[in-house]
Amino acid sequence: MCFVNEIDYGTPASRSDKTVTLTIDGKDVTVPEGTSIMRAARMAGIEVPKLCANDMVKAFGSCRLCLVEIEGRAGTPASCTTPVAEGLKVSTQTERVQAIRRGIMELYMSDHPEDCPACAAGDCEMARMAETVGLKEIRYGREGENHIWPAHDGAANPHFLEPDLSNPYFAYDPSQCIVCSLCVRACEEVQGTFALTVEGRGFESRISAGMNEPFLESECVSCGACVQACPTGALREKSVIELGMPEWSTVTTCAYCGVGCSFKAEMKGEQVVRMVPYKEGKANRGHSCVKGRFAYGYATHKDRILNPMIREKITDPWREVTWEEALAHVAKEFRRIQYQYGRGAIGGITSSRCTNEETYLVQKLVRQGFGNNNVDTCARVCHSPTGYGLKTTFGTSAGTQDFDSVEHADVVMLIGANPTDAHPVFASRMKKRLREGAKLIVIDPRRIDLVRTPHVEAAYHLPLRPGTNVAVLTALAHVIVSEGLVDEAFVRERCEWDAFEDWAEFVLQPENSPEAVEKVSGVPAETIRAAARLYATGGNAAIYYGLGVTEHSQGSTAVMAIANLAMATGNIGRPGVGVNPLRGQNNVQGSCDMGSFPHELPGYRHISDEATRAIYEKIWGVKLDEEPGLRINNMLDAAVEGSFKGIYIQGEDILQSDPNTRHVAEGLAAMECVVVHDLFLNETANYAHVFLPGSTFLEKDGTFINAERRINRVRKVMEPKSRYADWEATQELARALGLNWNYKHPSEIMDEIAATTPTFAGVSYDLLEREGSVQWPCNEKAPLGTPVMHVDGFVRGKGKFVRTAYVATDEKTGPRFPLLLTTGRILTQYNVGAQTRRTDNVVWHAEDRLEIHPFDAENRGIRDGDWVKLASRAGETTLRAKVTNRVAPGVVYTTFHHPDTQANVVTTEYADWATSCPEYKVTAVQVSPSNGPTEWQRDYREHAQKSRRVVHAEPAE
Repeated sequence: MCFVNEIDYGTPASRSDKTVTLTIDGKDVTVPEGTSIMRAARMAGIEVPKLCANDMVKAFGSCRLCLVEIEGRAGTPASCTTPVAEGLKVSTQTERVQAIRRGIMELYMSDHPEDCPACAAGDCEMARMAETVGLKEIRYGREGENHIWPAHDGAANPHFLEPDLSNPYFAYDPSQCIVCSLCVRACEEVQGTFALTVEGRGFESRISAGMNEPFLESECVSCGACVQACPTGALREKSVIELGMPEWSTVTTCAYCGVGCSFKAEMKGEQVVRMVPYKEGKANRGHSCVKGRFAYGYATHKDRILNPMIREKITDPWREVTWEEALAHVAKEFRRIQYQYGRGAIGGITSSRCTNEETYLVQKLVRQGFGNNNVDTCARVCHSPTGYGLKTTFGTSAGTQDFDSVEHADVVMLIGANPTDAHPVFASRMKKRLREGAKLIVIDPRRIDLVRTPHVEAAYHLPLRPGTNVAVLTALAHVIVSEGLVDEAFVRERCEWDAFEDWAEFVLQPENSPEAVEKVSGVPAETIRAAARLYATGGNAAIYYGLGVTEHSQGSTAVMAIANLAMATGNIGRPGVGVNPLRGQNNVQGSCDMGSFPHELPGYRHISDEATRAIYEKIWGVKLDEEPGLRINNMLDAAVEGSFKGIYIQGEDILQSDPNTRHVAEGLAAMECVVVHDLFLNETANYAHVFLPGSTFLEKDGTFINAERRINRVRKVMEPKSRYADWEATQELARALGLNWNYKHPSEIMDEIAATTPTFAGVSYDLLEREGSVQWPCNEKAPLGTPVMHVDGFVRGKGKFVRTAYVATDEKTGPRFPLLLTTGRILTQYNVGAQTRRTDNVVWHAEDRLEIHPFDAENRGIRDGDWVKLASRAGETTLRAKVTNRVAPGVVYTTFHHPDTQANVVTTEYADWATSCPEYKVTAVQVSPSNGPTEWQRDYREHAQKSRRVVHAEPAE
């Protein structure tokens, strides 16, 4: 075991192509023009002392420790703020410089606690710098005015401030602060929140969160950038204070959202001390959010189930059993069901929270072991329209760019996505580009933070009526075509011209004009026209979209409408442009890539293709069914009808995440063997007959694929607490069913994926160890991956324009249900909350609330914080109201992170016409005052409580 150490070069890298050569301490150094002397020295292996410098932020030059001498120049300039120049001769260790540094360090240490715990633990850069500059004694003593002690000369010390312990994850001790401003700059430049500031002047200067607010109550989003930057013990993780310094570390990948951040898991034995964002991580570039940085405590939470359990009926208590008994029981029951009801009576659901290797094995188990194609994944209910829409238009089911691409965008169009909450690390990169001058167009019914946030404001906000995405997107196209803004050269060269002409004729129809669409969408025609002109003429234009596009009855149509816009304006195939779906869960992209849909084998190849089937039939030794299997919703329908009786669900909580909760519950209750493979007794487990304990990302090896197609390694830092990693548990189930699986390590599974899937042909663990990560396609044509797709041509050959007629949803408002409900996420919680609710993140979001406009609230006699009933045609639930201008009159909004709310009780079964992705974003509802939970909620919670009774096994003698 070893420690992953990263070099801090002190200042950011220069992007210049021109180089200069200088001499530092007698050593010739060649670096890009614009590089600081400090960075150049470090690149040459020479470390210049520093306290206020960090290569994640711009040079500041306040600590004065990094002074150097330059031949022919007077004075001792700061090396962090002085750029290199051709022929410079720099000395970093002259007697004069060293004497000045010792004097500066002596002043710092005279106002630093002698008993600093961070210094004692080796977690304070101050102590290291004092040793580096050779400071032996402090001549000034510590008796004068200081910030260290509560009392001074027998009286209260006016300069002393009590530590701020309000944040659940880190502590702020002002007595150790040297006001270097690194934390302030990290908050501004890296995170983009501007939550910290320097208050006071001179000796009174202190770091403040907002207007002297506690960190917990301020605008701080707990991303950890300030903690990571702090060179003293002033900002420090509470986990480090409690557990001590880590002993070893390894690089792994976050298991939350689709950004796919790389982290150093810093460990003490098998205990996580802290998760530190890895600067070499190509998705996050050393940044993080509150979830990935701090919310890993669920891995050791007391609620985790560590032993397999079975029961005959869902009303029985759980009985703990051995793995062998549980797997034998599942195999026996599945074979019985197939014998009694037919081969297609069972199926499986893969997990977007599990690794690619684990997902691959589940779909293999279904196809090879069950003998059918009844496999689906959570992407069905989130991004399946992305797969359909982009494959139809571009030829492949994935986004076109890497995250670095946003740094080259001049215009960003953000549709149906809220990245500051759902993809915060990418949002920080986007905000940085917007602060540099890029323009932003937001298309969203809700006023998300990016419409107006510190130092960022959208050029246009199109607050469309929920359900009218297609109408607005086609109206944008109408303007681009009618005003001659099409990139005709691109279209003629790269796209099907006949399809373009047909599409252009369609978008020019009167019903697609901004004036006509204004009546449908509520967006002013002039705003639509202005946004279209900006997108078409503003330079490199990139589109980023989320579930607000896909989770509609016309989700696939909207994705194709987005692709049409990009092709018509030539915004495809280079950095700064493209069509970029922001994936929700950490491995949604990977679970789709691995063949989790009932009609596709890995690599998005249709099950009906004989040549593709032959590849797997040869390796797996079975004849594959050529007919597509059942989707999740089809499985539930068939269960209610009596023909579908058993299911293996790995890492998904469909009862909480899927629409129309009553119908999901009815389908699960009708099955005879529901197997849930997860960390906790989730909501779906209330209807399970077998529970197999799962493993966290910390307990396994494997890979995840993020929203930019990046394949990242996941590395095990602790042994599985439940005996098996998830891939091992699935393998044991396959063996119990009679399959001869003998994988020794996930790398062997990836080898099989590479051998059978053209887009992964060049992928191996050896490659990932060398390169850190790669983006598929990764094969002979692109041995190091493909950051930007469709550079010279589309995967399908020529890009295909598709007519996108607007068809209003069947979900209509009326006298009984006059409001439209849309749903989304919040920063501190993740998906169904199974992980984040078991961490201190609940401090920020302890319950789901219903956002309602003041006008609608007043009409209903509802005040902020009141209990309200939310009712639809599908059902009703209760939650508390949040009165806000973020939503327009006639629109309400809530999150779905807490099972007590059961938000999906009210969502309907209307779905995308092509993929059955549920229409979560448009539900006609009524809101009225309430006294608390509904009868259905109370009955459900009672059932859940009874369902979670466990009879623990007696210890073996």
